[in-house]
Amino acid sequence: MKSEHNRNFSEVTEFILLGFRTIPELQILLFLMFLLNYTLILVGNISMIIVIKMDSRLHTPMYFFLRNLSYLDLCYSTVIAPKALANFMSKEKKISYNACAAQFFFFALFATTECFLLAVMAYDRFSAICSPLLYPIHMSQKICVCLVTGSYVCGLINSIVQTSFTVNLHFCKENQLDHFFCDVLALIEISCVDTFMNEIVLFVLSAFIIVSTAMTILISYAYILSTVLKIPSTQGRNKTFSTCGSHIAAVSLFYGPAFFTYAQPGKNKIVSLFYTLVIPMLNPLIYSLRNRDVKDAVKKVLHGK
Repeated sequence: MKSEHNRNFSEVTEFILLGFRTIPELQILLFLMFLLNYTLILVGNISMIIVIKMDSRLHTPMYFFLRNLSYLDLCYSTVIAPKALANFMSKEKKISYNACAAQFFFFALFATTECFLLAVMAYDRFSAICSPLLYPIHMSQKICVCLVTGSYVCGLINSIVQTSFTVNLHFCKENQLDHFFCDVLALIEISCVDTFMNEIVLFVLSAFIIVSTAMTILISYAYILSTVLKIPSTQGRNKTFSTCGSHIAAVSLFYGPAFFTYAQPGKNKIVSLFYTLVIPMLNPLIYSLRNRDVKDAVKKVLHGK
């Protein structure tokens, strides 16, 4: 049990993001790696959004969700990367109280929304493969907008609850975060009061989000697998599976690190780095390299046709 002091979060005016504590020469290398990574995130996800927007053949529910996925990857990496890049070149590595609270709020919002959006994308593939005749009804434009909006609402609720509990922590004089951004686990660690309730709220909400969305994905793909196995031709099965391959890869990349970070005790900066900056860089590559429609649309845009 941590000793309680009569101080609150607002009395801590700034935090120190310790980040990756290494020699100065290695800090420059890390800065260049982060900069290259973030540049690829910007180019990849903005390109994906533009290509889907410009090519009328991609104005379908699947690509509507993919465009929103690229937008979310772009947003939550932007919440983290610019400040991390600035801290690599700064000796003080400070972040104000308001900036820290805002960073945590928006990161929780966009990351949670992406969890639910990945589940929505699995349901979209289930509807397309298992009920193709009813697909236009099940995935009408209105329903697609409602599903995406619902994902944002779930993300907003989780972000508000998590932020409310976190900003009410007492930090006393300790303000050094052993992380490269304002993550809830790092903030709980430096609190000088009992954080049992915060840890319970974090565990319950994280478990609910991960389990509910993962179960939706698993059940959807169980039905998809059952349907695909009934297709008589090998070519037909392979073609159907190919439409799901990119999504399965994206889900595997996202849920693995998220599970190890929030569903078990402790924290790992390398794992956090993977799902905050590496996955948003890989997603556009996964969907573009494995998807003929996207590759054709890119060629069409590049040739100005």
